[in-house]
Amino acid sequence: MSDGIRAPVLDGRNLRKSYHLAEQTVQALRGVSLSVAPGEYVAIVGPSGCGKSTLLQLLGGIDAPTGGTVSVLGTELGQLSDRELTHLRLTRLGFVFQRFHLLPVLTALENIELPMAEAGVARAERRERARALLDYVGLADRAAHRATQLSGGEMQRVAVARALANRPAIILADEPTGELDAATGRELLALFRRLNADGATLVVVTHDERLAAEAGRVVPMLDGMITCS
Repeated sequence: MSDGIRAPVLDGRNLRKSYHLAEQTVQALRGVSLSVAPGEYVAIVGPSGCGKSTLLQLLGGIDAPTGGTVSVLGTELGQLSDRELTHLRLTRLGFVFQRFHLLPVLTALENIELPMAEAGVARAERRERARALLDYVGLADRAAHRATQLSGGEMQRVAVARALANRPAIILADEPTGELDAATGRELLALFRRLNADGATLVVVTHDERLAAEAGRVVPMLDGMITCS
């Protein structure tokens, strides 16, 4: 673009989300707008219940907003069929969660291969990439270990490698250090720093002040709204 402005890779506009609990309506988001540029590292912070995880779920197409729109790489998620939305999440977005969500019966290598298998990547190619990703996160020697044989920090690094499997444009992480002790949390911080330096776009929800301090932009939330950005 001639003016040097880059189009956002992720763009949420006037997002609202409400839940009905018994006779009460809970307003989880109250008109939130957030745009993320290519290569940005954004941390969404705030107290429990402020809506930050809800916002991340809407941005990742895991849940649908009550109002407003979300666009990923210029595609409005609300215009996609369920099949198209599933394909976009699989190929364009990478997710890292607090509780890892690795399959315990699979090895570290097989867990990383899984999203590539779902995307139709040939076995030899996905095996090669999974080994390369394990090396990238410093776990090349743990390829044959099942998830139950890994430490918490190792499981989270495998989860990061899995998120990278299909070369996503954006990594979305929800409290990725929440289950980790201080030392393994620092390892994950270093890995996220490296990911961003290598060009990854990161959007992270966190209570961890250390993780927020690593981000290039901090977005504070309170009572379902962004207080400033």
